[in-house]
Formats: sequence, C-alpha cells, structure tokens
Amino acid sequence: MQDEQLEILNFLQGHALFKELPEQVLHVVASATDVRYCKAGTQIVEFGEPAQFLHLVRSGAVEVFHRDGSLYDRMNEGGYFGEFGLLHRKTVRFPARALEDSLLYLVPEPVFTELFENQERFADLVATEDRVRLRQVVSRREEGNPLTSVTVDTLIAREPVCMEQSATALDAARRMADGGVSCLLILEAESDAPPRMVGILTDRDLRSRLVAEGLPYDTPVRDIMTPDPVVLRHDQQVFEAILAMLRHKVHHLPVLRQDKPMGVIALSDVLRHESQSSLFVVGSIAKQNDVDGLAALASDVRACFQRLAEQDSNSRVIGSTMALIGRGFKQRLLELAEQQLGPPPVPYCFLALGSMARHEQLVVTDQDNALVLDDRFDPARHDDYFRQLAAFVSDGLARSGYSYCSGDVMATNTRWRQSLRVWQDTFRQWIEQPTPETLLAASIFFDLDGVWGQTAFSERLRTLIADKARANTRFLACMARNALLRTPPLGFFKDFVLEPDGRHANAINLKRRGTAPMVDLIRVHALAIGSRARNSFERLRDVIAADVLPQGRGQDLHDALEFISMVRIRNQAHDMAAGLEPDNSIEPEKLSEFERKSLRDAFQILSHAQTYLKFRYQPGRIA
Repeated sequence: MQDEQLEILNFLQGHALFKELPEQVLHVVASATDVRYCKAGTQIVEFGEPAQFLHLVRSGAVEVFHRDGSLYDRMNEGGYFGEFGLLHRKTVRFPARALEDSLLYLVPEPVFTELFENQERFADLVATEDRVRLRQVVSRREEGNPLTSVTVDTLIAREPVCMEQSATALDAARRMADGGVSCLLILEAESDAPPRMVGILTDRDLRSRLVAEGLPYDTPVRDIMTPDPVVLRHDQQVFEAILAMLRHKVHHLPVLRQDKPMGVIALSDVLRHESQSSLFVVGSIAKQNDVDGLAALASDVRACFQRLAEQDSNSRVIGSTMALIGRGFKQRLLELAEQQLGPPPVPYCFLALGSMARHEQLVVTDQDNALVLDDRFDPARHDDYFRQLAAFVSDGLARSGYSYCSGDVMATNTRWRQSLRVWQDTFRQWIEQPTPETLLAASIFFDLDGVWGQTAFSERLRTLIADKARANTRFLACMARNALLRTPPLGFFKDFVLEPDGRHANAINLKRRGTAPMVDLIRVHALAIGSRARNSFERLRDVIAADVLPQGRGQDLHDALEFISMVRIRNQAHDMAAGLEPDNSIEPEKLSEFERKSLRDAFQILSHAQTYLKFRYQPGRIA
C-alpha cells in the first residue's frame, strides 16, 4: 500500500464512521478513496449536481449551506458531508465551500452504498444522525406537497385588468364583461409617479354596493370598491393564499411583485390545489342560522382534517386550517349571540387562546377563550349581557365538537371576563411577581388572538407582553423552569419510556410529552427576544434570526416539532378512519422501525433543547 493510502487508512481507523469496520473492509475503502485539495473560497459541490462522494475533512474548514444560501453547518478535521445527497436521489442537496485551505478525502458513491447496505454499524451511524434524517423526512414532505411548494405567481394566467378610481360603475362593468374577468384592480394616478393600487372591484361589490343599493350607473368606482384589499407577494405559497381567503373571507387576492400588481388569484385558481374541504367548511359555517346547523358541521370538520392528513400536508398547513375553521365557528356564534341578545353595551374583543391562537389546532382539542371588555365596562350594569354571550358561545362550541375546557379557561368564568385595564394590570403582575399558578396561566394566555370585535385590544395586550417579558430576567427564568416540567419520554439508554394512557396499555402521549414541551420552550425563547409571532414555527424563525441558539439547532427544533406533530396528526387520522375516537397517544410498536428511530431522534433534540434552556435562562445572566 502506498504512503498516501496508508495515511488515509490511519485516518479512517480513527474516524467514528469507520473505526469499527473489519480491517479488510477498511483497506478496500482506503484504496478507493480519492484526495482533493481545495483552496479557501473554492466551491466543492453545487446544489443539484450528481452526488458522487462522501466528503471527509482531513484538514482545514468547510462550510455547508442550505439551498437558499444560509449556513447549514461548519466543520473542521473529522467532519463529513454529502451523505444526505447519496441517500436521497443521488443529487447534492447542500452545497459546500472551502472556508480555509482544505484537504478532503472522497469516498466514492459505490463504496459508500456498499458500506451502507452491508455494514450495519456504519449505516446506523450515518442514517440515525438526527439532523440528517429528520431534515430528510421534513424536507421531502415540504418539497412534495403542492400546498407548500407551489408559489402563487405560478397560478396567474393573465395580467391584471385595471381602471382608474374616477371611472364610473358602468364603465367598470363593461370592462369586466369585455375582459371576461370577475374583478378589477382600481388605481389612483399620481403626478410624476406610476399609478398605485388603491382598491379592488368584484362582481360581488357591483351586486351588493351598486345594484342592491339602487345607485346610479355613473357612480364613481371609488364609492363602491373595496379599499386597501388583502394582497399577497408573488413568492408566497398556495397554502398562504388559502389561509388568507379563509381568514378574510374573500375570493380574490391581488398578487404583487416589488409592490406592483402582477395579477389576481381567484378562488377557482386555488381549488385545484386543495380538496375544497376547508374553504367550503368555512363557507358553510357562515351560512348557518342557528347552533343546530353549526353542530351538524362537526363531521365535515373531521373529514377536512382527514383529507389534509391523507394529502400529506405539513403540520403548519393542517394546524392553520383547523384553527381558522375553529375561528369561523367562534365568529358565527358571536354573530348569532348578538342577534339574540342585541348589540353589546360596550365594545369587546373575544380572545382565542392556546393552540387556536398559535394556529396549531388539531381535532382533539378543547376551547380556551376569554373576553376583553372596554374600560367603560361596569360589572353591575354590563356583566349580565357578557355572561349570557359567553355561555351562548361556549355551549355552541361544545355542541360543534370543541369540548369545554377542563381547567375552566373560558369566558364563562368571571375571572376571564375583564376590562382591558384589568387584563393589562393582570399581565404586568404575572410578569413582575410570578407564582406557580400565574406561570401556568401565562403559558396559556400569552398565546392569544383576537377573533371578533375590537381586535385592537388583543394587539395592545400582545405589545405589553412583548415589551415587559423580555426585560424581566426573573420571569423568563421562571418560565424556563416551568417549561422543563414536561420531559420527552426517553430513558437512560435513549429507549422510550412508556406509560398507560387511556385505551393504550403502553403508549406515549405525543402532546403531553412531545409537542407541548416543545411549544413551551420555543415560547420562552420568543418572549426573551420580544417576538410578536404567535405560531411556534414563526416564533422559531424569529429566534433563529436573533441568534440565541447554538448553530444549526433552530433547524433541528423545527424538524423535530414538525415530525412529532405529523406522527400525532397521522395517528389521529388513522383512528378516525378506523372508527375510533382520536387521541394524542400512540404505541411505538405500531410504528415502522424508521418512524421509531426518527421519533427517538426528535425526542433527543427536545431533550438537548431543554438542557440548553435550563442553563441559558437564569436570573441576572440572560444574554
């Protein structure tokens, strides 16, 4: 064996991936391994090119990047990269560049594949590396689902049809008829500047605001258009268009590129990318005239959940869709309540709390809600009205599939039916003088969203939380300790710790031991940086941007939360398909070996994240 191959053999014998291989196998690998020298700044592999080697860093330093150019990992001597591309479609998934002058050993793809298929220890070390496998599973779902991979600009079939806002309604109707369109974008001309979009005019606007009101045909478009319409950026995803239509109850969304209209997405454009279920469920909710009608839709909600799970939508799409459906039930019940009780004596905001506020709701859920009342609220004069309103909504939700909160966190509880000033004082006290009881309350109430009425009240509360919490190290330390009370179900040897749970003899409660502690620790990081986001994935994005986590661990948390959530979702959908009542528990023995390993990896990431949380947030030493 030549000197160079002996040097390679010596290196392999001390490397974690290879040191347990039989001696004769190591000689074969060393003989087949190529050597490459890369000067600092040299591109080693490009995204999408054929994956030909497992790269081992002999000396120097290499940076590996995500597809979007953000840093994925940085490695020195002993590091390795390229295994993901070799295991996944044989194409490079993560481009790499030499940070310093580097010497690389290149193990050819046929040799790597032979080792992976025939050397169990080697395969186990490569395939069970948590970051690689979870990223592979999650990215495959993200790349393979049209809801999360197709951007809205691909749905645009034509340029937008536009008119000046000074045009008449008759001119607009003729333009729509001639162009064969159901809406117009309305522009305002400005001197020395391109016209800017100020509104949208739809068929519905013509019917409801012109014809139904008996206005003359020469009415200016500005008087009947919808001003400041909801818009999308051209690079947003189809699922975001669906969520915007659900949330704002609109059928047309202008699409902008660099703040200029490039087209309009209509309801008909997105239906082919969605099973119609969620859009039609929300539409059906708005048409119901009593609680009986709403209760009858409970089976449609479950069918919607099952279809989304079967389509392999990711957890964020499913959680957001189910939360918006739940929001629709609340809104319609509040409309019906006001019809029955009359107009409210003072303005109010109805709050959704917990998973609905975070847009992470599934079908196994209860109702967490509260009322924020105008500061003119006088309990003696006004509370009877709001007590009846809260009872009407809570009872209606229970009949529609959203069970009563076992902890009585509902607006029917006088404690959770207060003026804005009282809520502000309460939140300040929770932050400034935390107790075990108030810390538990904060973990529920600090995930809030205004769903009806004066939603500006909820924005003021969120601002208070963001400003006060980040400045109070004692509160953050207490919240961090509280977030460690629920731990992942891993034993000393990283095996699953099982427990009886409901109808399951040996099970893991994926919410109590998985998603809930994950959500808790992400919330602490988000509070520490003053993030205003509600969704856990959006909070994690802000946390990563704030650089408070070790390199790469934010992506690990994202992938772990996504995987645990999807196992939970698929388990609930499977239960419903089998005619069983869904729950949050799963028996590991019913999972495939791949799923068990991936779930164990996800729990291990959670465990490491909790350890980091424990030492980062201590009074007086939070950076």
